[in-house]
Amino acid sequence: MKKYEYKTQVIDAKGLFGGKIDAGDFNNSLNDAGRDGWELVGTTASNEAYGRTASIICVFKRELA
Repeated sequence: MKKYEYKTQVIDAKGLFGGKIDAGDFNNSLNDAGRDGWELVGTTASNEAYGRTASIICVFKRELA
């Protein structure tokens, strides 16, 4: 049976009212994790008042050796 480990990474939204994610920085962050063997399995946005995005939460997994 395969076994996995998991990690989460929180990417903060920027801007005066939140909700702004730099696509280049986001891609670089995901690619860095991928190079370390992590597979992205899900994302979700955490919201503040009035539906503003506060951050993006990324969930990764990789198989244990």
